[in-house]
Amino acid sequence: MNHFALTIIGRDRPGIVAQVTDILYRLGCNIADSSSTILGGQFAMILIISHPEFKGREDFGDVFAPLEESHLSVFLRTLKPGGEKRPDLPGEICMISVYGSDKPGIVFRVTRELGARGVNITDLNTKLVGSEERPVYVMMLEAILPEKLSIEDLEKAMKGLQEELQVDISVRSITPVEL
Repeated sequence: MNHFALTIIGRDRPGIVAQVTDILYRLGCNIADSSSTILGGQFAMILIISHPEFKGREDFGDVFAPLEESHLSVFLRTLKPGGEKRPDLPGEICMISVYGSDKPGIVFRVTRELGARGVNITDLNTKLVGSEERPVYVMMLEAILPEKLSIEDLEKAMKGLQEELQVDISVRSITPVEL
C-alpha cells in the first residue's frame, strides 16, 4: 500500500479538519498519523495517509480543489516505502519544557544542546502566553534520550544554558502506556 504526506496550510477558521477528513474519508483513505496546530493565525496540518489503490498524486485528481478554493494551500507527496513507519528508537521518552522572556535564539540554543547529546526531538511546540505587557515564551519538546543519557544528566547539562538564557528548563520522564 502506498503512503502519502498531505500538508494543509492557511488562515485558521473553524471546520478545516472536518473538511479535510471528509474528503479523505469519502476517498477511502486511512489516516496513519497526523498533527495540526495554529501558528501565528495560520492553520497547519500534516497527515500521513494511505489508499489501497492509489499509486501517486495523479490518482487523487482534483479532489483537493475545494480546499484550495477556500484559500488553503495543499501539498501532497508520495512517500518512499517505509517512510510512513515510525522508527523504533530506543531510549527514555521525556518532556522538556522551557519558560522565559521572549528573545531570539532560545529554540536554536536548546535544540543545539540536545542534538549535541544525541537527543532525538520527536515533537516541538512554541508559543507566547501571558499578557502583552508580560509575555512568556513557552517551548515544549517531547524527546527520546539516547540509552546512555539519564534525565538527571540532561538536567545538569542544561543548567548552564538555563542561566545564560535566563529561562527555566525542566526535564521529566514520560512513562509510555501500552494499550
